[in-house]
Amino acid sequence: MAKTLYKVTFLNAGRIYELYAQRVASSALWGFTEVAELVFDVHTGVVVDPTEERLRDEFGGTRVLHLPMQSIVRIEEVEKKGQSAIRDAATGEAVVTPFPMPAKPR
Repeated sequence: MAKTLYKVTFLNAGRIYELYAQRVASSALWGFTEVAELVFDVHTGVVVDPTEERLRDEFGGTRVLHLPMQSIVRIEEVEKKGQSAIRDAATGEAVVTPFPMPAKPR
């Protein structure tokens, strides 16, 4: 039997984050929602999604996220993982994460 998968959409620092997790529950901390077992794409090919990499860098070592209930926009139970995203909260536009550029010589 496949594990349940959730798409969690929440507000953080003026941006809307969309992450996938296998566990969502009420937190032991009053007013928070617990999000755990975050799911990230494992790329074995050449194509790399910079947004997915940024989210993995930010949340990859996180065991449990305790999100304030007021910051959660939506939690959806989904069949399969889609594209994780970071969007501007005001416009809804995707925040483009550029690839690191080599340092310019002085």
